[in-house]
Formats: sequence, C-alpha cells, structure tokens
Amino acid sequence: MKARGRLFLPLLPALAQAAKPWRIWLVTYRGWTDVEQGFVEHFKSRGLAAEFTHRDIALDPARLPAVVAEIRAARPDLVHCWGSPVTLGVAGPWKGADPARHLVGVPIVFSLVASPVGAGIVPSLASSGRNLTGVSHLPPVAAQLGLLASYRPVRRLGALYSANEPNSRAVLDELALRAAARGIELIRRPLSSDGAGKPLAASAPGLLAELQRAGAEWLYLPPDSFLTTQLKAVVLPAAEALRLPSLASTEQQVAAGALLGLVSRYRSVGQFAAYKAEQILREGRAPASLPIETLSRFALQLRMPLARRLKLLPPLSLVHHAELLEEDLDA
Repeated sequence: MKARGRLFLPLLPALAQAAKPWRIWLVTYRGWTDVEQGFVEHFKSRGLAAEFTHRDIALDPARLPAVVAEIRAARPDLVHCWGSPVTLGVAGPWKGADPARHLVGVPIVFSLVASPVGAGIVPSLASSGRNLTGVSHLPPVAAQLGLLASYRPVRRLGALYSANEPNSRAVLDELALRAAARGIELIRRPLSSDGAGKPLAASAPGLLAELQRAGAEWLYLPPDSFLTTQLKAVVLPAAEALRLPSLASTEQQVAAGALLGLVSRYRSVGQFAAYKAEQILREGRAPASLPIETLSRFALQLRMPLARRLKLLPPLSLVHHAELLEEDLDA
C-alpha cells in the first residue's frame, strides 16, 4: 500500500455496523508492515466497514507535526500508531501532552511499543488515564534471558542501540537490572550520531568490535526501529564476522538474520490492536478503560544455518520447541 493511499473495506451485511464506515488513520514509522496488515484483516474478517488512510514518516519524526495537523483537520474516528516515536509524536507523553501539538480528542490505539511505561506513553499498563490504549509486542525480558540461559550460559551480554529511541533505552535499562540479578553484565554501546542526532549505521562494525573486546559473548538486539533497518546490510554481517551470536527481540530482527528470538508475530499484534479499536468503536469503550497488553503466546525462532556456521548448535531441548529457520528470510 502506498503511504498516501486509502483502503476501503465494503460492508458484509450479516455483521456490519449500521452507520457509515469508520474512518481510521494508520501512522507508521518505516512503511507498511504485517502489523497494519493484521489490523486491516481484523476489520475485514469481522465484517466491519472501515476506510483506512495511511501515512508513513520514513524514520523521520520531524514529519509528525504535519501528520498531526492533517489528522486534526480530517477528524477521523480513530488513529493507530506504530511504535514509540510515532505514538509520542501523535499522542504526546502522558505527562505533559500539549493540545496544541498532540491529538487529544481522537481515540488512539498504539502497537509495537516495547516499553509503554518506560517510554513515558502511559503511567501504568492498567490504564493510560487518557484517550489512548495499545498493545506491546515485547516478550518479558526475564523470559528472553531465560531463553539465552537455556541455549548457552553467558556472563557478558552486549547491546547496540539508537540513543534517540526512548523505547530502546527503557528496555535496556530493565534488561541491565534483570541480567545483573542473574550474574550477567550488560555492556551497551549507542550508535554514533550525526549533527542532527540521527544514528549512523556506519558506526556499528566498530562498536561491535568494541563489545567483543569488552568480553561480550552474545549480542542483544533491542526493539529499536533504526537498528532493525540496518541489521541485514550492516550489523548482522559484522556480528557474524566476529562470531558474535545474536538474540532478537522482534520478529523482523529474526527475519533480518538474527540467530535466535522469542518474538511476537507482527500480524497477531496488529489483529490484537484492531480488536481494541473495535471495542472502542463498536462497543463504545473508553480507551482508558482498556489495559495495555501483550500477546499471550510468543514464537521461539532459531536460524539453524547461522548456528551451524557459528558452530553454536542449540541443545535438543530447545530445538524441540523452536521454529527452525533453514533459509534466510527477507527483513
């Protein structure tokens, strides 16, 4: 779907609402993904008529004020936001949202926000306290560390991240605390930035070498939008050259070539977010009455060709529960 396109889902007489189609805006950070596909599919499968308008900011939060102004003028029934930067730019933080810059009168459902509390989007997962709810895609950090321990004991874990992404920083802060409780040291390095504060992918290979020299035995990939776009071309080839195995936190990171991941399926996240949108639009639920939740089940994915190349085959107990990826996938 093109960034400025519209998609109309026709009424199915048996299930459709009597009123005119709902008008829903989808605002994305780096293009159309399986999240949006799942969101649209939910409405179609439920026979709910909706007209979707899509805007993408192409990794540039500076585009959000214009999108917010456009949404405010259009006055849609609901807005879906992909990721922390988009959600913060559209809805603002729970402390200090500015009605002059952010949307306050339109229900908002977010998805792909790994740490809604840590990013300052909501005060608690029980309620946003405002016209917003959403779905987090990140499996519990403790479960991710448990997966790592079941693969190989580790004492030092490395991480790269983008300093301008609050989501990544919040997740790594939690990871550091929980890793320390297991006797694991987290060594983190931010990607270098240009004069405008945008991360530079070219700094990744040198930083990975730094992490290895500091004793990192694995590379943790936080839920970081910019980093994810650079995995296939830059980050993961450099990590493999250093024989540094990678633990992914998202489905797209495994698709880009990471070794291992306990992940939420993006399509399922989108469907869950759409269910919350349906509760708001069809049932009249206030967004603040709907808790922020994750999926109840996660996928364990393992890239076997990479495990063989690294001579780091997993134990059979893990193999029996994993989705074994034998071929490289496109990110």
